[in-house]
Amino acid sequence: MEAFYFLVFGALSAVVAALEFSKTSKDRITTTPAFNSFKNNYILVYSLMMAGDWLQGPYVYYLYTTYGYGKGDIGHLFIAGFGSSMLFGTIVGSLADKQGRKRACVTYCITYILSCITKHSPQYKILMVGRILGGIATSLLFSSFESWLVAEHNKRAFDQQWLSLTFSKAIFLGNGLVAILAGLFGNVLVDTLNLGPVSPFDAASCFLAIGMAIILSSWTENYGDASENKDLITQFKGAAVAIASDEKIALLGAIQSLFEGSMYTFVFLWTPALSPNSEEIPHGFIFATFMLSSMLGSSLASRLLARSSLKVEGYMQIVFAVSAVCLFIPVLTSFLVTPSTEKGGGITFSGCIQLLGFCAFEACVGVFWPSIMKMRSQYIPEEARSTIMNFFRIPLNIFVCVVLYNVDSFPITVMFGMCSIFLFLASILQKRLCAVVEKSKPQDWTTHKEREMETAPLNA
Repeated sequence: MEAFYFLVFGALSAVVAALEFSKTSKDRITTTPAFNSFKNNYILVYSLMMAGDWLQGPYVYYLYTTYGYGKGDIGHLFIAGFGSSMLFGTIVGSLADKQGRKRACVTYCITYILSCITKHSPQYKILMVGRILGGIATSLLFSSFESWLVAEHNKRAFDQQWLSLTFSKAIFLGNGLVAILAGLFGNVLVDTLNLGPVSPFDAASCFLAIGMAIILSSWTENYGDASENKDLITQFKGAAVAIASDEKIALLGAIQSLFEGSMYTFVFLWTPALSPNSEEIPHGFIFATFMLSSMLGSSLASRLLARSSLKVEGYMQIVFAVSAVCLFIPVLTSFLVTPSTEKGGGITFSGCIQLLGFCAFEACVGVFWPSIMKMRSQYIPEEARSTIMNFFRIPLNIFVCVVLYNVDSFPITVMFGMCSIFLFLASILQKRLCAVVEKSKPQDWTTHKEREMETAPLNA
């Protein structure tokens, strides 16, 4: 392995360590033992859930190839997963508001375990069922757990600022450290112990089962709008009305779809971008480096969110703009750096520049997750939280399905350019969201002052 990869990984490790160990009292939030117990319980469960997800990711495509399926068949399987998340996942996820978020989290565990079991069969129809189950599970993972956390946090009357602490720590561990460890553990199962490409899915089932046991034994149930007279269609209409009538929610949904759509497209594009001529690159080590970059971002986010003087709506404008520049780097290098035509070999100079840009983008992803969670907790109404969050995923899943279907139709630079434009649009919409939020504050202040003036004679 080239020294360049170790240099990047070592530099990122040093920066993450420095950020974590240099935190001052201004970067930390003083909490209570009751909250710390609650936070640690959630982070443990969330980390187990993410371990079950991360163990599968690097081996899905590889497993399908070992069963003899080509790129086209595998592409259809992936499209089925995202399509299932958009259709069935939205319905199942929305039921969480009425039937209970704890039940939805348990449903995620069961659904994903069943999806893992299907990987033992080489039959295409059974694998397709597994992808559909996996799509439903993905919708539940990215809506029900957050909805349960926010509702339970409020029910226990914890300080609102403490919520950002749970978000940032969950992303730091679940989307960073756990992802790295899951990648290494999966590599041991498949390559070192020679247990085959299905072994990470069996391990994922075990982690999911452990997490489900903790949920069943230690979590209480909470609901959104549990009104018996509200059916699913009424819930959907209510969520649509909430999005249409509140500009902040609509902007938040558009921003999330633009960023996550670009992020998932990046997942498919980074490998061909770094090895356009079949250069030998260490995929697992690069993946671990990306996750380390995400940890750096979440560590930075924890500092930003801990400071009440900094508004999340403000600094996210910069994050989206930086993300747009990072994913535009492959377009720039295609014009400024003479492309190599030599097959094989190590990573090129252009690839090194792109890798640094991709690490910066992953750092932005690390900032994005706890920050968007913080904004969702502020603006999305509690009674329809899961429903609205799954509404946000509909355009995202449509976009990813279209990209997957046409991934061979456009040059890779065009795809990155499109992602960069989407991220720039997200920055503009974030600026608008910031303006809307600021505009509403003087009205609230004026109303408060008017109330004080009205009550002044009474107090006198």
